Amino acid sequence: MNIDFGAKYEPFREEIRQFLDDNLTDELRDAQRFCPGIFLDYEYNIEWHKILFKQGWVAPAWPKEYGGTGWDLMEKYIWSTETSLANAPHTAPMGLGMCGPMLIGCGSDKQKTELLPRILSGEDYWCQGYSEPGSGSDLASLKLKATSEGDFLRLNGSKIWTSHAHYANKMFLLVRTEDSQKPQHGITFLLLDMDSPGIRVEPILFACGTHEVNQVFFDDVSVPKSNMVGMENEGWKVAKYLLEFERGGSTGSNAAQQVGLRRVKNLASLTPKGEGSLLEDTSFQRKLNETEIQLESIQYTEFRLMAALAKGESPGPESSVLKTLSADIQQQLTELSVEAVAEFAAAHQPGARTVGTDTASIGNDDGKMAFTQYFNLRASSIAGGTNEVQKNIIAKMVLGL
Repeated sequence: MNIDFGAKYEPFREEIRQFLDDNLTDELRDAQRFCPGIFLDYEYNIEWHKILFKQGWVAPAWPKEYGGTGWDLMEKYIWSTETSLANAPHTAPMGLGMCGPMLIGCGSDKQKTELLPRILSGEDYWCQGYSEPGSGSDLASLKLKATSEGDFLRLNGSKIWTSHAHYANKMFLLVRTEDSQKPQHGITFLLLDMDSPGIRVEPILFACGTHEVNQVFFDDVSVPKSNMVGMENEGWKVAKYLLEFERGGSTGSNAAQQVGLRRVKNLASLTPKGEGSLLEDTSFQRKLNETEIQLESIQYTEFRLMAALAKGESPGPESSVLKTLSADIQQQLTELSVEAVAEFAAAHQPGARTVGTDTASIGNDDGKMAFTQYFNLRASSIAGGTNEVQKNIIAKMVLGL
């Protein structure tokens, strides 16, 4: 596999770096540094989103005819890498990373015309309605009932673990429209407005104290059938297509993990151990080496995915490989961070983890997010389909078992 970027990409890389230098404020960098997991606080997320939109770079993964950049796969990879190295904020994944690509691949012309520009501009902020109490990653067992009433569907039930539903004005979701055949058949994919009468959003706080997820209740919520994506009762196909992008349809995440590893090494170098530092400890060094090897394996998995995408293929079941590996390594890095910060990881200092704060840190400044991110990213091996589900997909679709 040829993984040389080539000299022709160096001017592009320099253009990216210059843009980041010119547009990334200390406030935006701090917002990303204090991000507990995947979802950045809305006010900073949308600020960065609008900067990228003005530049025309908000959707590198989209085709150019729908508002994408027209970058080739290597340029997209360089963009993801450089933004990670610069500690740039992450854009919200639900609209740009999931709903948009799904609409491009499965939406009607009317849905594309009306909704894609609003995703690009940031006018619409999306959340995802997949998981339900008692269903989790077993999407086929979902029970949120959608009863047909003429040109409308009437929804009753709830969704859970709905990230940023308290900010979103739109939701894409799966509903049960038929239950007399096999479970996958009776599922319909819907789009709805979050201000529809009968919708109630209740917060769920993580162990680290952050509010990212919610339970959303639907009480006789009326949704036009024109908001269906694909055919009634055949939303499972659309859902599977979208999940490929959620679980591994983009590349460049390895760079963020490499940055995380460097941060762990720096923390360990500042933590006393015997006559030296924790970084010199043989046991800790072994853990770092194992992590570095795993990161390299993820890197090559990303390259294989890039090769498939370059041929016009969808991410396919290999996305489950990348999703599982990435979830594991994220958690591993947070565990090493907590170990590297040692007793200071347990210090309760929310005031020092606020953008623009002048509150002094207890312990190393770079380590004050260690425990928060540790707790938050416990969910990474569950969100988007548990590791167990991903391994079943890998066994069946990749290994042929």
